[in-house]
Amino acid sequence: MTSIPTASPSPEDRPSSPEPLPSPERPSPSEGPSPSGRPSASERPSASGRLFVPEQLSAREQLSSSERGASAERATSAERDFPERAASSERASSPEQDLSAERVFSLQQEMEQLRATAGRLREQVAELEVRARARPRIALAEGILVERYRLAHAQDAFVLLRRASQHANIKLHQLATAVVRTPGPAPGAERWLPERTRHAALPSLDALRAGTLDVRNQGEVLGAALHRVLAVTGTDMGNVQLLEDDVLRMARHAGLPRHFTDHFAFVDGSTSCSRAAEASSQVTVKEVASSAGFGEEDRRVILTSGSRACHSVPLFDGHRTVHGVISSHHARPLSGFTQAQLRELHAAGRTMGEWIRWHQETVLLDALEDLHQLALAGQS
Repeated sequence: MTSIPTASPSPEDRPSSPEPLPSPERPSPSEGPSPSGRPSASERPSASGRLFVPEQLSAREQLSSSERGASAERATSAERDFPERAASSERASSPEQDLSAERVFSLQQEMEQLRATAGRLREQVAELEVRARARPRIALAEGILVERYRLAHAQDAFVLLRRASQHANIKLHQLATAVVRTPGPAPGAERWLPERTRHAALPSLDALRAGTLDVRNQGEVLGAALHRVLAVTGTDMGNVQLLEDDVLRMARHAGLPRHFTDHFAFVDGSTSCSRAAEASSQVTVKEVASSAGFGEEDRRVILTSGSRACHSVPLFDGHRTVHGVISSHHARPLSGFTQAQLRELHAAGRTMGEWIRWHQETVLLDALEDLHQLALAGQS
């Protein structure tokens, strides 16, 4: 009978020595079966059918486990030290950061220099505009004086205009305008206006409530009128404009920045002050930002100057001739003025209109007489 050979186990499958099974122990509550009812990884049998227990970890596995523990400890330490290292990293600036800070500082300095340069250029442009508007009239007056008094140069005529305007405390271009518009004296006449025997009556300035004023001093009277309008309207920003050749020229101002006074040095467009002059009545702009009465550039200049509303008062005489405008500017929108305020503003405007007319018929003509005497003295 042929015997059937049996496969003997290989040395790898054969146990090196019999190992006793671990004695059964009652599991602790923390070591109970897994929620799924299946044995945990340490309880599942190995490929050889034996139960795997932690004590049977190989030396490599034990070393790997210890390395993992050390790594975990290092990670915990790194997490604990991270805020301090991050803070020190922020404190320690890199060369690139230092260069960036220097570049920002350099750009800031360049911006400040450009801003200052732009401001100086705006001032120069405004001054050039004043000269460009006044120079033709002054040049014409110089030519008239050179021919009338047989002067050698136009500069001699300019010196006469300057001396006479300083004596009368008026603007040189105002005197030049009077020279051009007023018929000249007769040849050899001792006086420019011999028929002028008496001065116009001085109007009362009580409506300005300014006390004693030098009525011949244009700057002082205009300043008092502006102060009165600002007191009635309750603000500290405003300006006075005089009407010359159908153009409103800035003559006095308070509380307004340079870019405002430069921009509105001469006004002949559509603004509240020009509308007040044309209509010979007060004009209130309750909200500059939404008003249709301004161009975009005019609106931008007004708003950037801190004004949100304005009120313009025409300066007119008894013949309803408008000589200028006083405007108040307000940091907040206006709801309007009371009738009492409007009456006080009307009285101030009428008073100033009468005074400007008196000033033109008295002080300005006195300046012409003074100019004539200076020219005759230079001939002798």
